[in-house]
Amino acid sequence: MFEDEETPEKPLDLERFSVEELEERIEALKAEILACEAELSKKRAHKSAADSLFGGNS
Repeated sequence: MFEDEETPEKPLDLERFSVEELEERIEALKAEILACEAELSKKRAHKSAADSLFGGNS
């Protein structure tokens, strides 16, 4: 295992959250997902460019 890997978080007890808190959490998670998708898209584009340049096929 790599040293900089995050340890999995314990599941939250969502029952404790208010409606407003849950809505805020959902919005924050959606924003995080969008950021991850944008980074993934950049990485795929870089990989594709490198594969084209160096003849990679995976």
